[in-house]
Amino acid sequence: MRVLVTGGAGFLGSALSNRLVNDGHEVRVIDNLVAGDPARLDPRVLFERGDVADIPKLWTLLQNVTCVYHLAARVSVPESIKYPRDYNHVNVGGTVSIMEAMRDAGVQRVVLASSGAVYGEQTSQPLFEDMIPNPDSPYAVSKLAAETYVRTIGGLWGIETVSLRIFNAYGPNQQLPASHAPAIPRLLKSAQSGASLVIFDTGEQTRDFIYIDDVVEALVAASTAPDVNRQVINVGSGVETSLNELVKCIEQVTGREIDPLYSTGQPGGVGRMQADLTRAKTLLSFAPKVTLPDGLRLILEHDPRFAPVAG
Repeated sequence: MRVLVTGGAGFLGSALSNRLVNDGHEVRVIDNLVAGDPARLDPRVLFERGDVADIPKLWTLLQNVTCVYHLAARVSVPESIKYPRDYNHVNVGGTVSIMEAMRDAGVQRVVLASSGAVYGEQTSQPLFEDMIPNPDSPYAVSKLAAETYVRTIGGLWGIETVSLRIFNAYGPNQQLPASHAPAIPRLLKSAQSGASLVIFDTGEQTRDFIYIDDVVEALVAASTAPDVNRQVINVGSGVETSLNELVKCIEQVTGREIDPLYSTGQPGGVGRMQADLTRAKTLLSFAPKVTLPDGLRLILEHDPRFAPVAG
């Protein structure tokens, strides 16, 4: 196939792009490099710096493309609370732009990277796709709006669409910003440096952590799977892990102690998250392979930031 990956120089996008090019596909990437790094990409990937709002540039990149993976987005929940207009502009407006350009270029399928965050707080677990979404942040709202736009205008314009609700992806080379860093690289950094770590609330809130290679498997399957048009599909590990359990797992894998400081006056997000994978198994033949301890070990092996240090 010939594919375009938006946001293809980011954490997830680069892993997907490199996998696709290794599978023999022609891969084009567009990324504005706000969070991406083209050094992550295999030299065979055709990289173009740009924004998904630049429709003329998209027209050029979309010529003879079979499938678009739309991953370009801003992804920080706390940041979205401060800057909701920016998240609406990028995550919603950018999605509409890519759909318009696909229509004009005659591209037949789009795979949208959505998020498990759209579920928000629910009364039962695991989370399945027919639950009524309850987004609790502008980021989650923007992802739900992107799903709705893709499904609706895809139907109007004859474009096949599938939205993957990706839960807490992690793996080597995940971004580690100074503020609002994802849980796993933040905890690994704390374990390796011996620094104290703040955990909001009690640490009993749960998440569904999925290794990046398993996410890529689902994305690859979604580009060619039959009977997925207009579908929303969960992509997670199907395992519920509390932050306190995650701390213990990281301590065991690294052999180092983490000293968490609990900030009970600060909200820790939704109480529980666990993906129901029934639909993913049925439609994508998806079954996650990497356990959390094994995924953590793979990070230690392949991410130089967390290489063991003496002492």
